[in-house]
Amino acid sequence: MTMWRLIFRNIIRNRKNSLVIFILIVIITSVFFIGNSIIGQANVSLRKTYVDSLTADVVIQKNGDMSMNLFGPNLPELDAFISIPALPAYDHVMELVADVSGIEQYSPQISGRAAIKIPEISDNNELALICGIDPEKYFDCFPGILIEEGRQLQNGEYGAMITVERADKAERETGIRPAIGTPLLFTSAGDFSFRIREVPLTGIYRYENPGQFMSEIVLTDPQTARVLMAVQVATAPVEDSGDANLPDLGFGSNRRNIFDFGSGGIEEYFGETFDPDEFIDSIALSDTIDDTAGGDWNFILLRLKQGINPALFIKTLNKKLLPYNVYASGWRTAAGISAILLLLLQSFFNIGGFLVSIAGIIVVVNIVLISVFRRTKEIGTLRAIGASDKQIRFMIIGENCCIAFLAGLGGVLGGMLFLRTINSMGISIPNEFIAALLGSGILHIEFLPGTAIISFFIALFLGAAASVYPVETAVRIDPIVAVGQG
Repeated sequence: MTMWRLIFRNIIRNRKNSLVIFILIVIITSVFFIGNSIIGQANVSLRKTYVDSLTADVVIQKNGDMSMNLFGPNLPELDAFISIPALPAYDHVMELVADVSGIEQYSPQISGRAAIKIPEISDNNELALICGIDPEKYFDCFPGILIEEGRQLQNGEYGAMITVERADKAERETGIRPAIGTPLLFTSAGDFSFRIREVPLTGIYRYENPGQFMSEIVLTDPQTARVLMAVQVATAPVEDSGDANLPDLGFGSNRRNIFDFGSGGIEEYFGETFDPDEFIDSIALSDTIDDTAGGDWNFILLRLKQGINPALFIKTLNKKLLPYNVYASGWRTAAGISAILLLLLQSFFNIGGFLVSIAGIIVVVNIVLISVFRRTKEIGTLRAIGASDKQIRFMIIGENCCIAFLAGLGGVLGGMLFLRTINSMGISIPNEFIAALLGSGILHIEFLPGTAIISFFIALFLGAAASVYPVETAVRIDPIVAVGQG
């Protein structure tokens, strides 16, 4: 009790030095708290945006040499050169996913880029980020997708859904709003050709928390996406079942004779039973979607149950996926460059904060050292009357930690007051990218308890770290010399 009384007395008696240390730690703590609150708010908003509407918690994709998001490489300059690979062993991976605990919903997806045009309204082509989906699973996986006009895509039908932003833009430019049922024309380019697909508009939707590029997304049936992205449809081998519904074209058991009609031509080979229309129909690709076909997807999106740790889940799942040449990643990788840049921004900010803290520690060390030298007689007297090195250390560290404790509280409270003031002003955010990061067009930063706790402990760390060198200096003071100097 006597030592604590001595600590508080020294703080008050050296109030000028104590005040400088207090203000310095308050400033460092406040800046750290406010900066990480803003970045933390952006992280929370961005995660909610993508997990609820686009990426889910975990994305399974093919192993590759570079990081891929849902629409291409995470290096934008490579978009034109690298296509998204299809998932190998899709059926086996889906069986594995179905047996893994902790998954609430899952949905496969085909992704890519194409040009979209609404011929009945305009001849202008615009960029479309294509999501070929399994409607039955997809909309259960993403509660952040809200239907505004029309209806959701249904399994087994061709069609596409566009965002409200795209529909509004078309209406502003042409004066005509796209109506449900209007044909949408998609075009994509291959190495040597163009691929064209026309499907009806089935619905117009919006995202509850729209991201920066999400207005460009178009949801289509999987077969349309496969055609545009030149994904080969995997089908089971055809067996000779003797199905009476298939026309007997007279090939016999030797299929090598399929185009060998002999010298008499096709009519002589087939005889009077040959029907050209029936022959064409028998070899033409069916215009219906085979939902049972395995493979032909780029990603599997997994939405986890509440309380599941995504990082631990991904680590465990990747061990199981190793034999299939696929891997699982988090929402941030699948979301693309904007989410990754935010993580880098937070890292750079914290590195800057660390350097500022080091500078602050050096300043505090110098202040405490000056205080120790001024109190040489006092410290020498304490040692002369029996104070141990441990007690001297406790006294110096206790003084700094008490100041740091109060400064930590002051820094957090000051940061909270700053955030409350900013939130009450209703400041609009003109930049679309920043608005998307913060999840709103109006600046509003939530109080994050975790950030407040970390900021407070950083203040305590500053006080304790700045005490190490001065303490060792204090315990080396010779009591006889110190008393003699007084």
